[in-house]
Amino acid sequence: MEIMNRMTNPSIIKTWQQRPLIISGPCSAESEQQLVETAMALASTGKVAMLRAGIWKPRTKPGLFEGMGSIALQWLKLASSLSGLPTCVEVANAKHVEEALHMGVDVLWIGARTTVNPFSVQEIADVLRNTDVPILVKNPVNPDIELWAGAIERLQAVHVKNIGMIHRGFSTYGDSNYRNAPLWHIPIEMKRRYPEMLLICDPSHICGNRHMLHQVAQRSIDLGYHGLMVESHPNPDKALSDAKQQILPGDLMVMLNNLVWRSEQSSEQEFVDALTKLRARIDNLDEELLGLIAERMKLAEKIGEYKRDNNITILQTQRWNEILEKSIQKGIKLGLSPAFIARYFDAVHLESISRQNSVMYAKKEETK
Repeated sequence: MEIMNRMTNPSIIKTWQQRPLIISGPCSAESEQQLVETAMALASTGKVAMLRAGIWKPRTKPGLFEGMGSIALQWLKLASSLSGLPTCVEVANAKHVEEALHMGVDVLWIGARTTVNPFSVQEIADVLRNTDVPILVKNPVNPDIELWAGAIERLQAVHVKNIGMIHRGFSTYGDSNYRNAPLWHIPIEMKRRYPEMLLICDPSHICGNRHMLHQVAQRSIDLGYHGLMVESHPNPDKALSDAKQQILPGDLMVMLNNLVWRSEQSSEQEFVDALTKLRARIDNLDEELLGLIAERMKLAEKIGEYKRDNNITILQTQRWNEILEKSIQKGIKLGLSPAFIARYFDAVHLESISRQNSVMYAKKEETK
């Protein structure tokens, strides 16, 4: 069922365009009292623009608390009317969308477990066709940038007018300091693809704890994010879900006051002139680097010809390990991180292998 003629209150669009946009509230709506108490405390900060709360909670395993369901929408509506904060909830299917909008929810978001499923995203997109209901799309659970972009494109294809992105980190295998690894290069690429689109950070789900929230929030701000979604609760330790990552509304205010918010541009002429000169030098160096890399690839192709003519394998593991180790040591002396050197040389090495592989197959094609 398509939501027909759903026109959002202009004040909501104005809030949606607020920078920084701060969204906060409990992971889950647990009771009317909890929601009202949280909303009033958040509104009193003067910094929170929207109240969030989980109504339907998708959980990894059955038997865990999965939210209070539709009844909590009534509590959310009351909390909104008393606090004056617009509301924001997660939806996973068309029924959720219809119920949330029927109860006056202002902004929707698609969760990480839903973004990963194109069928579910399309169902939500279809019901929101041609509406101006603001909707945020969280990154998928797994680090697949095309799934994230695909979800946005499905909404764009049905002319949803107000779309934003939430970076909440990615599930990865192995031990980590994070609940969900931030993998900053993925949201950075999404920001490059959609430069005008709202992008906010959810440090609560990235961290999975309270003590790292400020650090991760500041990192996102330094990268030019437009706001934050932070989970807060009047009694975090007693929360029915994600207790370790929720904070008191008062602690949220302290964190927000201590964050350094930055702008993307400056009108100070001295700054502009200095930046222009430095960027010109970088552009020249980049041009030189590209020329050197091109020369390196020509040499790799020449080596590929010798390997082909002498029946030698393309991959020479011992040689590569020696190059990488020497390069990392030299890089450290030059102030470059081992991780960067490894990533750079891995990319160069893979391209070299690809070029040599092409040389091998080119010879086979010629002999047919």
